[in-house]
Amino acid sequence: MVSNRVQLRWRIIGAHAFIIVFLIVTLFPLLMVFSISFRAGNLAVGSIIPENFSLEHWKLALEIPYIDDNGNEVKPLFPVLTWLWNSIKVGAISSLLVVLLSTTCAYAFARMKFRFKSGLLNTLLVLQMFPAVLALVAIYTILDFLGSYLPALGLDSHWGLILVYLGGIGMHIWTIRGYFENIPDTMEESALIDGASPFQAFILILLPVSYPILAVVFILSFIFNFSEYPVASVLLQSADKITLPVGLSFFLRDGNFLWGDFAAAAILSGLPITIVFLLCQRFLVSGLTSGGVKG
Repeated sequence: MVSNRVQLRWRIIGAHAFIIVFLIVTLFPLLMVFSISFRAGNLAVGSIIPENFSLEHWKLALEIPYIDDNGNEVKPLFPVLTWLWNSIKVGAISSLLVVLLSTTCAYAFARMKFRFKSGLLNTLLVLQMFPAVLALVAIYTILDFLGSYLPALGLDSHWGLILVYLGGIGMHIWTIRGYFENIPDTMEESALIDGASPFQAFILILLPVSYPILAVVFILSFIFNFSEYPVASVLLQSADKITLPVGLSFFLRDGNFLWGDFAAAAILSGLPITIVFLLCQRFLVSGLTSGGVKG
């Protein structure tokens, strides 16, 4: 009995030690980025605790001019806040549309019977195996053609980029479909017996119990669309329309590596994702762990 207690105690100590080491290894790069953003100058090397503490990089990231040690006014080189707003707008709108389209498509695959349903589902799954970068030339050509008729959906437009992001809903359709299939059909059948239409049963019965999985899809879509770089870097060209991940590359160009400014802007880019995650955290946990409705 005593030896079992000793073994259990050592196992607990070992588990705690592993967790502590894992957190240190995971958080160390983030701490270094924080340190660089508060360090005077644009050097990437130095101690974790800045020796010369400075807010110059954060002022530039927030587009606030400041006076340097020589009495000269330093103005922001890049519109970081504009880029941040572009990322938030593109990420939020595209994620909402992804939830809307994937939810309705998943409902059709989960509740309706039609020909080639299984083949369409498998096709959606196979298409998701190929990243959008592989079709970047085709995407560029399509948007260039659309832009000649509908400039709002052409190149160098946020709506054109959102349209491209909507092509990645296949995996979300599979995710929501699996959740819908675990919800008893009797809930909707009872609503239909009471006189509700299929659309009312979908809106008033099925969606309210599906908030967790919808939150999961929204968060995953927002994180991807907010931080996506390759497609956005090709489709967006104007300095006032590019997203923040594309704009961050401007800090590291032409051999002039502005590491401090880059670090401050990079931390700023993580704030919207953190806020969205915290707001939807309880839905996220239940959506990832629950298979449907119980009871």
